[in-house]
Amino acid sequence: MNLLIVLKILGVLLLCEAAALLPSVAVAVIYQEAAVYAFIKTIVIAAFLGFLLYSIKPQDKMIRYKEGFAIVSFGWIAASLIGALPFLFSGALTSPVDAFFETVSGFTTTGATVISNVEALPKCLLFWRSFTHWLGGMGILVLTLAISPALGLGTFQILKAESPGPISSKLTAKVSDTAKILYITYLVFTVVMILFLWLGGMPLFDTLCHTFGTLGTGGFSVKNASIGAYDNVYYEIVITVFMLLAGVNFSLYYLAFKKRSLAELWRDKELQVYLGIVAVYILVITFNLYGSVFSSFAESLRHAFFQVGSIISTTGYATTDFDLWPDLSRTLLLTLMFIGACAGSTAGGMKVIRIYLIFKYIQREIGTLIHPRLVKAVKVNDEIIPESVLSSVMSFSLLFLLVFITATLLLLTQNLDIVSAVSAVACTLGNIGPGLNALGPTKTFAPVSEMAKCLLSACMLLGRLELYTMISLLFPSFWRK
Repeated sequence: MNLLIVLKILGVLLLCEAAALLPSVAVAVIYQEAAVYAFIKTIVIAAFLGFLLYSIKPQDKMIRYKEGFAIVSFGWIAASLIGALPFLFSGALTSPVDAFFETVSGFTTTGATVISNVEALPKCLLFWRSFTHWLGGMGILVLTLAISPALGLGTFQILKAESPGPISSKLTAKVSDTAKILYITYLVFTVVMILFLWLGGMPLFDTLCHTFGTLGTGGFSVKNASIGAYDNVYYEIVITVFMLLAGVNFSLYYLAFKKRSLAELWRDKELQVYLGIVAVYILVITFNLYGSVFSSFAESLRHAFFQVGSIISTTGYATTDFDLWPDLSRTLLLTLMFIGACAGSTAGGMKVIRIYLIFKYIQREIGTLIHPRLVKAVKVNDEIIPESVLSSVMSFSLLFLLVFITATLLLLTQNLDIVSAVSAVACTLGNIGPGLNALGPTKTFAPVSEMAKCLLSACMLLGRLELYTMISLLFPSFWRK
């Protein structure tokens, strides 16, 4: 393990975070808020630590798998610790555990909150909460790679360790160029969505925060009632469409643009399955709501469309209290928490491609039972999936289930009922945000114990970093030369 290069790149990350705090200072100055000093103190601390670590001069600049995993894991933890300071320095949160939970929730794009009255927060803190979604959505280390091409050799290991999905690949020969392409695409979507909401009449500040939360698939809102506070169909349609777009593999957008053909999008099997799941769930939930919750079919379709888009993209916005919906609809939403959206998107969850590969694998095994001599490869987009990838998908799924069961059992020791505990782990491990029962969309995580908050913070980080990245650090063999 080359600890010196790990520390050096963590220094670069902290310098990037110090710069990322500057827009919040500008917001505090514009609205003349005293919380500006909390951000200035945080920037000084982040910059000092960043320069200190960046000044390290390692002889070996190669970044291998171990270094990549360590940089990503410690990078997210360090960014969350620094990002929590404005909440503490401003007095908005007095508990370090609460501040860490809120910031981890922001950077991992989970959207679970411990703040019951967000509308009472200074606007600069509201802006920072939402901006952490935007930074974490595409990946804070990917941003570091995009703006720091001189980090040295082997930086693909950082991209691989942070990329969601079973297969990681570069779009270009240089990792820094790949990172830039992803962020340029991300930025274009951001600008377009801001224009749609702002021209639709949403206040500019609200527009910025909800755009960050939507494209980062985070879900922090500036309103206590989330998107439902506006009761505006136009806003809901725009936000739902962009939530679903954010759930698509961003590499597909680049390939479609490069080849000047939308066929690149529609040919992708994962996208087809993703849109198919969305359509089926919307229809089933709409008919389940019609007559039992809403008297109008249009109203049922409106809320089903928004909520399915919100949960499968792991954003977590709400237009209504879906915890009051019939058990069928609530259970369907719970299953979406596990599925998530596409690999290579800003969404969390297990990812559609893994679910699809599991079913293809089961289909092949059944075929083998019927025809023992049958040799059939699993294909996606007419390409044969290597057995190593299938093995990785199966082991990931088993590990995901093991972590889910273990965390749920531990959470049940913290005075939570079974539905609340199951949904809490599902929504944090899948980076969704709101759960069910005691932790539903109209409630917060404030009442749960500090131990539970630490456990759920770990679930958020594990879910965002695809389990293996952080769990590998727990093995002694990882640290041996």
